[in-house]
Amino acid sequence: METIMIDKTRELALKILYKIDKEKAYSNIVLNEMINQNKKELTNKDIGLISEIVYGTTTWKLTLDEIIKKYSKIKLKKISTWILNILRMGIYQIIFLDKIPKSAAVNESVNLAKRYGHKSSSNFVNAILRKVTVKDYEEFFQLKDDIQRISITNSMPIWIIEELAKQLDDIKKVEEIAINSNLRPHLSIRINNLKIAKNKNIEQELIKKLEEKNIEVKQGLLEDFLILKNAKNIENMEEFRQGLFTIQDETAGLIPIILNPNKTDVILDACSSPGGKTTYLAEMMKNQGIIEAWDIHEHRTKLVENTARRLGITNIETKVNDATIYDETYKEKFDKILLDVPCLGLGVLKRKPDIKWQKSKEDVEEITKTQKQILENCSQYLKKGGELVYSTCSILKEENENIINNFLKVHENFYKEKINIEENKKIKNKEFFKKYITNDNCLQVYQNKETDGFFICKLKKSNKI
Repeated sequence: METIMIDKTRELALKILYKIDKEKAYSNIVLNEMINQNKKELTNKDIGLISEIVYGTTTWKLTLDEIIKKYSKIKLKKISTWILNILRMGIYQIIFLDKIPKSAAVNESVNLAKRYGHKSSSNFVNAILRKVTVKDYEEFFQLKDDIQRISITNSMPIWIIEELAKQLDDIKKVEEIAINSNLRPHLSIRINNLKIAKNKNIEQELIKKLEEKNIEVKQGLLEDFLILKNAKNIENMEEFRQGLFTIQDETAGLIPIILNPNKTDVILDACSSPGGKTTYLAEMMKNQGIIEAWDIHEHRTKLVENTARRLGITNIETKVNDATIYDETYKEKFDKILLDVPCLGLGVLKRKPDIKWQKSKEDVEEITKTQKQILENCSQYLKKGGELVYSTCSILKEENENIINNFLKVHENFYKEKINIEENKKIKNKEFFKKYITNDNCLQVYQNKETDGFFICKLKKSNKI
């Protein structure tokens, strides 16, 4: 009987991809679980390759499938999930990973096919991968139809390209968004000023310890943020456990900054989990005032509690509560409200590429119902003269501008408040954000080299009505 030598890293990557496909699981969650289960056997180099293959194959799935279609006489839906993902992995390595020889990509894929298929499966994988070259990808750039070309060359579902084309009426801008959606995201951390403000030397010591790990550190777009390059497993650092910093994307950090809390405020964060924005509000409030942090599931409120505990925060009160259901007892209770509502997440495809394959045009109508209901209910929980920030990590008008404009049509006691970038001390790179202020005074950022895509609008409730 033939002994099959299997590369452990590629086998783990395959198992992760299989789980993502079969269980509609999120790539980052499955990846972390699988790495933690096998971390004793894995080096940092192994973890890097597994992550590269999983994120790369997931990101480029549409493009990879088009290449498989070119060479396979068997339709994709007839190919087993194991073999299909082995082909995708192999083609991804051949086309997008220069440092891996084609022979290694082919041979390791064939070995996987022997274990997860049968002899004809391995012959099938071998025959297709030996034909694949970079030219197969380059040919897609010659497609005449712009929508189809952008979709296939950037592995973006056609419905998203079509929606953006209608919204922007600028095909070059649409292509730029599609290209930027496939970039590797920055890793940023937020310094915990509750601990570091007392001793600025702690921040310098933290930076020094990061640099000793060969991590490149630079100032972020926002005052309290640092951008890290070549960082791995920083959650294992003692400084993380001590709560000196937390991992948060800068675009998420900007949302609490725009809300601009005061130390005496009673604030509602109605969709709070996992707690990054909630805890940043608390830090800006110097751990004073009160923040009610809601989520619909208890296990998610526990995430907020755990983050707050690690950061030394005590002014957050978590509650299991459904913001889509109105509760009279909260009427006009809060000075300020943060609504980072559930959304399709099309602005964070760099971080969660599986979203592209799990969402459809039909989901837009369903998610906007939820968004409207949360805004409608929570607007009634705001005191007269109070401020509310509505935000999403999405880029479709239906989830953003349309929600706000329709709300304002029927609520004359609310109006848009100016997002003041210029005078906000927490925003270090003001010029970067100023260019994204829309004509109707919201902040709409499409994914770019520095940030994810997101939307922020600040509303004020009139004192008069």
